Amino acid sequence: MDADLSEKFFVSMVAVATFIVLFAGWAALSWQRPIQVRIDSLASRRVKRRQEQERKAGAPAAEAAANSPLGFMRSVADRLNLLRGNAADQTSRKLRQAGYYARDASVVYVFVKLALPLGLGFIMVVLTSLVLDVPEDLVLPLCVGGVLAGFVLPDAYLKNKAAKRREILNYVLPEGLDLLTICVEAGLSIDAAFRRVSKEMQGSMPELATEFDMTAIELTYLPDRQQALENLSERSNSQAIAALVNALRQTEKYGTPLAGSLRILSQEFRQTRASKAEEKGARMPALMTVPLMVFILPTLITVLVAPAVLQVLQLT
Repeated sequence: MDADLSEKFFVSMVAVATFIVLFAGWAALSWQRPIQVRIDSLASRRVKRRQEQERKAGAPAAEAAANSPLGFMRSVADRLNLLRGNAADQTSRKLRQAGYYARDASVVYVFVKLALPLGLGFIMVVLTSLVLDVPEDLVLPLCVGGVLAGFVLPDAYLKNKAAKRREILNYVLPEGLDLLTICVEAGLSIDAAFRRVSKEMQGSMPELATEFDMTAIELTYLPDRQQALENLSERSNSQAIAALVNALRQTEKYGTPLAGSLRILSQEFRQTRASKAEEKGARMPALMTVPLMVFILPTLITVLVAPAVLQVLQLT
């Protein structure tokens, strides 16, 4: 009996000693100076206060963004699933080709394309029924025409904008390539050359400066440099810039001299621009025929014939 009691007592003492040793080790490892505890407490309190302030400030900003016209457009586009799938990608590509790079440009364009047919149709209904005196058989065609015009006008405007921008890029590209050649020959990398040329052309050629600036940013941050060059060709939708992209790809892949390629491309594009100007000049006589016959010849004939007619009338 005494042996059992002594054995239990020994086991209890071993358990207590083990607990004391473990607690002492944990206390030694987790002990911090009082000043460090105070600093950690202040830091955690500062972080919590900052999060609360950001949450309070972000709530009105989010509410204001939701109540803004752009927020309303975005909510309508999200509810109708207008910004998903291949159609949304094509819309974004068309907007980039037209020079609209904003993040919410697709939202505005989709909303306008949705609201414009309804708005023009409503306006035509009001005009034909309340304002204008239109025959009844023309009311429906006019209203349908207004709705169809609302469908066609956004795409036509975007296509026209992209075509004008492409012409501007093709026209100013030789000068941009000259500056790019100078920068490359001076020892700058292609990224720094694009950035420098975009800075120099910001006032005189803003379209090309914007393209070069975006290309320099993408060449710096994108993991694949070829993708940055492909984005340049896609945004411009120009054969001349596509030729420039091919030259840059060959330089990146095979290490060919870039300055010579840029100089040759600049000369070719300048000759192409001069030949197009000559073609326009050669078409001028044919284009001036109709205005000459309609506006100038009747006046000239009147001036020449009027005195003779007046003399005949006086004689009679």
